[in-house]
Order: sequence, then structure tokens, then C-alpha cells
Amino acid sequence: MSVLPAYAFGDAEFAASDSLRSIPLLPRNALLALLHGYRATISHTYGDVCKYYPSCSAYAVGAVQQHGAVVGSALTAARIARCHPWAVGGVDDVPPRKNFRHALTRHGFVVPAPTGKD
Repeated sequence: MSVLPAYAFGDAEFAASDSLRSIPLLPRNALLALLHGYRATISHTYGDVCKYYPSCSAYAVGAVQQHGAVVGSALTAARIARCHPWAVGGVDDVPPRKNFRHALTRHGFVVPAPTGKD
């Protein structure tokens, strides 16, 4: 199983006071949980066979984190379509979202960014 790139992790923590602000992030985090499960079981049995870095499953994690469940899934589908026997391969990072306003936990889940009202 390939390692997730460093940009797929953060140091944020979920605060109970952010519960209402986290509701829109539920589909994204549910899909991330499925991807983490896939990476821990099925992807782990294949090993590092992807021509691209990060691997397609690691790309999917980054795409869903940055762009959400729908757009991240579309980016992942496009990446999988590019992965064929004649592909050159190489580094293919997720395009960063310019206005990413969330934070990442150390496990890679998305939480609301701190508001700075301390």
C-alpha cells in the first residue's frame, strides 16, 4: 500500500462546539472512511503497482479532502481513466483548491477550520 502524501494529513482536532458546522462535511468524511477502509484491506493486498504517484487510492483521498465527495469522485474517475497500460505515469498530484477553508485531522478527516474567536 502506498503512503499518503504529507498534504493529506493535518494537526486539527474535532471540537464538540463545531458539531453543527461539521454536518455539511459528513458525506466527505463518510467517503473518506470508505477510502481508508479500502486502502487498509483491498489496496493493501495489491501492493505498489500504480504507475502514478500518489497511487489512485491515495489520489482519491486527497481529491475528496480538497474538493468534496462529488467533485473529488469525478477527479478520481478521471485519474483512473488516465491509468492504462500505455500511460507514462509519474507524479500526478491533486489540484489544490484555492479557497480550501477546512482543516485536516491527523487521520486525514476534514473538520471545520478554527474560527479564531479565542
